[in-house]
Amino acid sequence: MTAGHTHQVEDYSRAFAIGIALNVGFVIVEVVYALRANSMALFSDAGHNLSDVLGLLVAWAGAAMARKSSSARFTYGFKKASILAALVNALFLLVAVGAIAAEAIRRLAEPAPTEGKVVMIVAAIGVAVNGVTAMLFARGQSNDINIRGAFLHMGADAAVSAAVVVAGLAILMTGQQWIDPVMSLLVAAVILWSSFGLLKESVWMSLAGVPSGISLDAVELELAGIDGVDEVHDLHIWPISTTETALTAHVVAPAVKSTDSLLKQIRSMVHDRFGIDHSTIQVERENQRDADC
Repeated sequence: MTAGHTHQVEDYSRAFAIGIALNVGFVIVEVVYALRANSMALFSDAGHNLSDVLGLLVAWAGAAMARKSSSARFTYGFKKASILAALVNALFLLVAVGAIAAEAIRRLAEPAPTEGKVVMIVAAIGVAVNGVTAMLFARGQSNDINIRGAFLHMGADAAVSAAVVVAGLAILMTGQQWIDPVMSLLVAAVILWSSFGLLKESVWMSLAGVPSGISLDAVELELAGIDGVDEVHDLHIWPISTTETALTAHVVAPAVKSTDSLLKQIRSMVHDRFGIDHSTIQVERENQRDADC
């Protein structure tokens, strides 16, 4: 017996379009001025911004596919595309970390002069661009890891650009060229730290793990506490998408008079308490596992 409801996935197409346009323009500006200023920090920031453009495109595609209707072959539609998009975004971040760190280490071994003033001005523009883009996704990042991936990309970039501003100022004040590649290494560390949680959760969800924020034991305890339910077994919880969760369970309720009423109560409870959108419950008059033994 199935209970559930249709969950409307919010459309962030406008936010993605604006974010991509802003960042493509800024990547071009950064590359031009990184060449002029001979700044590894600016090159690093431009490379990461380019990966963010790709990440936004992937997240946009995942979000769009998740909104497609179900079919005879894909009965849940393409909702898991949003999970795959979050995973790809996490991998993009790791690739960016490796590239930035490798080039920074090379520049530490072979230092080159950098124009601190140009670095500061361009990076300051980056703070504004990335900050505005991050705010476009701020509202949805708390309950959708695909949107959180976009938010983390942009939020990390705003922080990174701010760090590059500091590097430019430090070079102007001290004349020490090693500051530029060292700041790039710090940038790589910030990106790595911010992306670890996204990578962990997206891998977890790709493997159909119980979504973070939901306790299997707590759900089982609540189900078992419903009047008429003697036992719960074969309980499974997994993500359908980055915003929707499914549940299946067998409940043993030998004395319950109305299974329809019980199903309605279970559906309301798992949705209101745990945000589970799709529930499929089998009501048993006796424990079938014991009966089969």
